[in-house]
Amino acid sequence: MVRISAALLAATAAVAAMTLPDVVSAHGGLRQLGRLTPLQERAVARRAAKADSIRAERRQRRRLDLDTVVATSHKSNLTGLTADTNSSELFGDDVKCILEPEVTQGPYYVNGELVRSDIREDQEGVDLYAEIQIIDVNTCEPVEGLYLDFWHCNATGVYSGIVASGNGDSSDTANLDKTFLRGLTPTDEDGVASYTSIFPGHYTSRATHIHIIGTYNGTLLENNTYSGGYASHVGQLFFDQDLISEVELTAPYSTNTQELTTNADDSILSEEAAEDFDPVFEYVLLGDSVSDGVLAWISVGVDMTRAQTITATGTLTADGGVMADSTSTTTGGAGGMGGGSGFGGGSGMGGFGGSVGGPEGSVGVASSGSSQTTTTTTAVATETTTSSSGSVAAEATDSSCNVRLRR
Repeated sequence: MVRISAALLAATAAVAAMTLPDVVSAHGGLRQLGRLTPLQERAVARRAAKADSIRAERRQRRRLDLDTVVATSHKSNLTGLTADTNSSELFGDDVKCILEPEVTQGPYYVNGELVRSDIREDQEGVDLYAEIQIIDVNTCEPVEGLYLDFWHCNATGVYSGIVASGNGDSSDTANLDKTFLRGLTPTDEDGVASYTSIFPGHYTSRATHIHIIGTYNGTLLENNTYSGGYASHVGQLFFDQDLISEVELTAPYSTNTQELTTNADDSILSEEAAEDFDPVFEYVLLGDSVSDGVLAWISVGVDMTRAQTITATGTLTADGGVMADSTSTTTGGAGGMGGGSGFGGGSGMGGFGGSVGGPEGSVGVASSGSSQTTTTTTAVATETTTSSSGSVAAEATDSSCNVRLRR
């Protein structure tokens, strides 16, 4: 009797674990054997049609969310704002506690960048003053001390630090050593990271956008780079299409011959908008036209218990830029919980120096020389709608990381 009960339990568990494709497949096999009754066949067809209907409805909801974001004007009616306006006037006390979906970091992420807020260097374009507030969605409080990587292409669609087909002149190896429009800076007590840059240009297949990565528990090195730590968030941010169109009429944006992809046709924006997050900056013009500059701001919700692996296509070292090979080094990720001694295996978040966390729970120690990282994976080749790979289960708490959560 015991053997029969065990068999029944096993069979019940197997049926409970079956997915819809399993059921349809099983019924398909029975149909071929002639074991399905007409009633059963109608039931299978009805369920398959219902599944198709649900999938179509979800796709439609996704599209409607994108349409809402694209149709919304993000131009603020606030007046009297300047490039020096305090962030509290922009964000106020109404905290937006909405998680931004994790998306790809794209093919042009470079680790080892300088900690700085003004990343313009010699790049021409419309001045952009960006304020990004980071909110922990678990507490709905601002996150202080998170190092936020911020990078984008220049007015003609070229990223610094990368030599690759599709990124400007692929024969220009000097671009590998350039650092324009890249940097990272820590969030302040209000969770705000401030950047002075230029309005990004565009390149084929993507709408105008900015990349961000938030990292914690790393080390600020003497050479003003940031090493180690864990990436809690990878996102991309966008601008109103009307604002983009106005900027694109000015030089040097107007010399860009690459095809312009609109927000409505951008797959990454669609992916983020599908999760109730609006990834478009609010903004004001700092004068009568975009030529006088743009002040833009946005609140980004992140999950501070998250630790993920980030793939770098290049690394800035003391001797210049270095492209990743076929097994590029990932950065900003976590190697999992280490043997009772705290976090281990944290990969380097750039920097010209810094050893990595050990696999058994040891913590990476800063050092001089070229940057070191851990965990190798294949380099990202294209920007897709796939989320960043390598999410791990390690949790960060207030007591286990250097990030301070404002209470």
